[in-house]
Amino acid sequence: MKKFGEFIEERRKKAGITLRGLAGILEIAPSYMSDIEKGRRYPPDKEKLDEIAKQLMLSEDDKNLMFDLAAKEKENTISPDLPEYIMEKDLVRVALRKARDNNVSDRKWERIIKILDESEEG
Repeated sequence: MKKFGEFIEERRKKAGITLRGLAGILEIAPSYMSDIEKGRRYPPDKEKLDEIAKQLMLSEDDKNLMFDLAAKEKENTISPDLPEYIMEKDLVRVALRKARDNNVSDRKWERIIKILDESEEG
């Protein structure tokens, strides 16, 4: 799997945006942006990640992948688009703890996701 910085660099180039250009939009130093892309610095905060997604015109799936890659760069961190939702929903925390305690398999998670997808359709 790609690293966060590699993903950003690839998508930035695909969008035809220079490193300096993206750094300027994000109001960060180009050297800091370069360090992010080279994996020498942690990914930025959620607000900057949202702006990166917007500027790079990422699809929803690619935006989620970007969030996941950002979280994987730091230990004991979850994707920056999830903490607020998790902390606002008591049942989400209960479900996640039950899943953890019962060591829920990927196959069971796939069934849960299918149920969630079906509820969107109906």
